[in-house]
Amino acid sequence: MYDQAARERWVDEPPKRVDAPERTPFERDRARLVHAASSRRLAAKTQVVGPQSDDFVRNRLTHSLEVAQIARDLARALGCEPDLVETAALAHDLGHPPFGHNGERALALAARDCGGFEGNAQTLRLLTRLEAKTIDADGRSAGLNLTRATLDACTKYPWPLREATVPSGVHADGSPRVVRKFGVYDDDRPVFDWYRQGAPQRRQCFEAQVMDLADDIAYSVHDVEDGIVVGRIDLTRLDEAAVVGVVRDWYLPDTDDGALHAALGRLREVASWPTTPYDGSRRALAALKNLTSDVIGRFAARAQAATLAAYPGSRVRYLADLVVPEDARTEIAVLKGIAAHYVMRADDRVRLMQRQRELLAELVEALASEAPGDLEPAFADDWKAASDDAARRRVVVDQIASLTDASAVGWHSRLLGTTA
Repeated sequence: MYDQAARERWVDEPPKRVDAPERTPFERDRARLVHAASSRRLAAKTQVVGPQSDDFVRNRLTHSLEVAQIARDLARALGCEPDLVETAALAHDLGHPPFGHNGERALALAARDCGGFEGNAQTLRLLTRLEAKTIDADGRSAGLNLTRATLDACTKYPWPLREATVPSGVHADGSPRVVRKFGVYDDDRPVFDWYRQGAPQRRQCFEAQVMDLADDIAYSVHDVEDGIVVGRIDLTRLDEAAVVGVVRDWYLPDTDDGALHAALGRLREVASWPTTPYDGSRRALAALKNLTSDVIGRFAARAQAATLAAYPGSRVRYLADLVVPEDARTEIAVLKGIAAHYVMRADDRVRLMQRQRELLAELVEALASEAPGDLEPAFADDWKAASDDAARRRVVVDQIASLTDASAVGWHSRLLGTTA
């Protein structure tokens, strides 16, 4: 199913030791991702609620593990390579900076004169440059040196910034969305163009589509679960009009209110949808887990059935597209809207997010003014090798994007002598 080109690496590697375990190229890719330093850092990066706020809520690492499980099961059912899809799922959030999408917003503004910032483009940069594993013949880092098919599967937005569409909707504070979705910075184009050889323009490969859906399913369901456990969401007392308004503002601006109300109605008909408020008991925890399992299975099964019906032949790379029924997509968006309204739009959350963006903006300027002195050694080397101010600014952004929530606060305190 996957030809030699799909298994090729950007930098040729010598054969492994004869006494090493025999593994496929995609199994090796997965192992490299699991052992990467940037994977470990995800444990201290915000998913929705900060990882330090509660022992139960997800962080970026636990979210990625859950996405990987859903993606692997879908891949197996659909007939594409499970190891490849799982690797893409494990990698999909590597490029997120401190404070999640809120930090992404701050760094996009700070990087506007050096090519912008986007978490998915930063993921590609990590996989092919910043995460040290392989050095090429000229002494440059090739990152983890993953196979062509795996890199393609990791690419949610296969286009550069200049081809990205203008975002719609608003942020939690009511301001217009500004971060454009794209998957590659201009100076990472050589490796992007290599692994996208022969790919239809702007089209995700099938494996990336599976990963993308698994991500949507996981965070739509689990963000609601986290919000319930920390006491911000009560599914028995939803402000339906407010939720529908957020879904339209944030996710589905062209969908009419009737369709959104109908989607929420269908979700309420799921047998495990709660009829009493969550009270933290083991019975309530078990019921909540049953709900998340039921809803995840509902979405995955509908996509699986629709895709198998539409593509009875091979479903790999560019031989098929994942089919997600429109009613399932609408239900996923409604779940996202519930979390957005009750968690992301809460007044205390909006104030915290504002301070987080200010902290990162101040940290960018502090590091830029003192570089390379305060940069970690690898980034200091990048800064010294940079050819112009824009390239040096990019190095500073790379350094800050690599930090966890806690280390960003710590660096800010150390460099500016203040607390967050």
